[in-house]
Amino acid sequence: MKGLIKLGRLFYGIGIITLGVHQLIIKDFRSEILSPFPAWAHQYPVFSILTSIVLILAGIIISGIITIKFIDTKKVCLYLGFAFLAAFIVSHLPFIFIFNTDKTAATQIWINAIEEITYSGGAFVLAGSFTEQESNKDQNKFDAFLEKLIPVGRIFYSLLMLLFGLSHFLFAEFVSTMVPKWLPGTMFWTYFVGVALICSGISIIFKLWIKPISLLLALMLLLFVLFFHIQDAIANPTVGGGNEIVRAIIALLFCGIALVIALTNDSKKELAIS
Repeated sequence: MKGLIKLGRLFYGIGIITLGVHQLIIKDFRSEILSPFPAWAHQYPVFSILTSIVLILAGIIISGIITIKFIDTKKVCLYLGFAFLAAFIVSHLPFIFIFNTDKTAATQIWINAIEEITYSGGAFVLAGSFTEQESNKDQNKFDAFLEKLIPVGRIFYSLLMLLFGLSHFLFAEFVSTMVPKWLPGTMFWTYFVGVALICSGISIIFKLWIKPISLLLALMLLLFVLFFHIQDAIANPTVGGGNEIVRAIIALLFCGIALVIALTNDSKKELAIS
């Protein structure tokens, strides 16, 4: 169990590192990290560069690739989760409700915003995977406040699963084109995966069979990486400065969050055993 939790942290950490590296390549914020608002943040590359460095360092620490004794990884997760949540509130929400003039792109804009919430939720989920022995017990009031957001992490994560699931029905024809050609019954798999994602989201939110459902979700997302995202990344490696490669690794990040949710949401007793 502890090995799978570490694997989930590794997947999440690698995903965060990838976000930072990609921003350095494109010399701007990714659309889910920061919306077009505020415009000045996109005009000066220094802001995206500094953010990228922070993401890379946080990802390295969370992944467990490097262990630094004086750094509390749980706090890194909490602060990262808060940073993503703050960006959602101060950037995405104002852009969606006030500054966006292109209503035709509303769906993608909402997806970007909810994806940011998913990154935030994942960080809070990972923070909850650390036992007291693995984390520094010293807390200030702000840390104590962030601790209270840990249970909300799985709900933040589930929002994207629900959105992805609904998209399989709202945009079924388009989504069906993503099903591998060698797999018969493309529309069946489109709807099947849509139902699976929606059921997974509901299960995680309400803690209904959360362990087996989350493990199955993690497996499904891993299969997406192996049979869809990797092939797409190989076919289109330079599109969007390597965006298809990033998308493949982000799917792995989502897989890692599902793994940790499955293994850390039953009880504190289970965490102590791990």
